[in-house]
Amino acid sequence: MQKKSLLLALSLAFSASVWANDVTINGTGVSLEANKTPINTAKNPQAIAQLPANLRLAVPGKFTVAIAGLSQPPLTVFADDNKTLIGSEADIARLVADSLGLELNVVPTSWEDWPLGVTSGKYDAAISNITVTKARKEKFDFATYRKDSLGFYVKTGSQLTKIEKAEDIAGLRIIVGSGTNQEAILLAWNEENLKNGLKPFTPVYTKDDAAQTLALQSGRADAYFGPNVIGAWKAALNGKTQLVGSVDGGWPKAAHIAVTLKKDSGLVQPVQTALNGVIGNGDYDKVLNRWGEGVERIPQSEINPAGLGD
Repeated sequence: MQKKSLLLALSLAFSASVWANDVTINGTGVSLEANKTPINTAKNPQAIAQLPANLRLAVPGKFTVAIAGLSQPPLTVFADDNKTLIGSEADIARLVADSLGLELNVVPTSWEDWPLGVTSGKYDAAISNITVTKARKEKFDFATYRKDSLGFYVKTGSQLTKIEKAEDIAGLRIIVGSGTNQEAILLAWNEENLKNGLKPFTPVYTKDDAAQTLALQSGRADAYFGPNVIGAWKAALNGKTQLVGSVDGGWPKAAHIAVTLKKDSGLVQPVQTALNGVIGNGDYDKVLNRWGEGVERIPQSEINPAGLGD
């Protein structure tokens, strides 16, 4: 009971602190209050013409998008009404829906839910900081929209000053999301370390941001490994964490974040056309820049490019 109360208190404190302050990440000032105002874009006739004639949407007339509803700005965060999901992921979803001439229907969900939801047709797409991987391409189609940059963050004042390669994680307890490409990278590094006689790392799985914060600040975890923009936001918000290393999401190669669609649904081509349209008209840059994600910009959307594991 005491632990649950502490987690709830941390969650509420985080939510309150998020809305109490603007932050600066990657040199850009970000205001959640200002960013509640949607960015819309014009219909894209070329993208609309590419929609399959027999297309079955989860909800007729709407583009239903699963977005992981955890409070992880700048990617996702509930507005102060505790109902409306805002963040760069919702903004990208809106640009795609507008381009396709459809109404956006955002469904806040969990990371564990989106794969089955997309394959079953419950959702038309998932936009939840999903990295293109070799394994995922067997079940899904991808249209990329952002670089995948990952960061290692530690408690401010930690004796850990650098985590950038396999040997650096030996013996550490690292917070990481289950089923993510971050986890895949750590497991690959761990396998390399074991072959070299180094200590194994211990993955620390948590349910939400409050639990992550508690684990790191209490010393039950040594580091957090996840999307760099999320780590940068938290570090800028309260100064309690600091960056000690960056890794490309497709280690050892580059990989991108993508709109994720059911394999062979017929949606990937029009979605790519929609994304390239907003990249070209400047609305894409408006979204990334207002969330401090301009450094993760890509020049064009690609369909099913090489990813983690290729």
